[in-house]
Amino acid sequence: MTQKISTEVQAESTRIANGIKKPGQSREQTKLIAAGIEKGIAEYKKQHKAKSRQLDKQKKQKIRANAAAAEQESNVEIEPKQVGASRLAWALLALSWAGFAGYLVQNGVLVIG
Repeated sequence: MTQKISTEVQAESTRIANGIKKPGQSREQTKLIAAGIEKGIAEYKKQHKAKSRQLDKQKKQKIRANAAAAEQESNVEIEPKQVGASRLAWALLALSWAGFAGYLVQNGVLVIG
């Protein structure tokens, strides 16, 4: 897989190669140095992209893990409250029926025994 090297990278590598040029160095040697610099810059960019992708993946996994943990934690907190609310509802229903029966017995409408 060959990557196209941008003109900016080519210009930068040529500038660097000319900057480190030794006296008596031929034009072909300078071009080879520039090509090596281009290759180095391309490799650096490729590694930087790969590292950046890896960091993004880790960041997303961490966010997902935190969201899953928070969701699980909120589900755990809701369940005991629902059980308590259910028991409270049944207790209030039983109390109201007992109060209604007591009212009927007190007023003589309902005779027990």
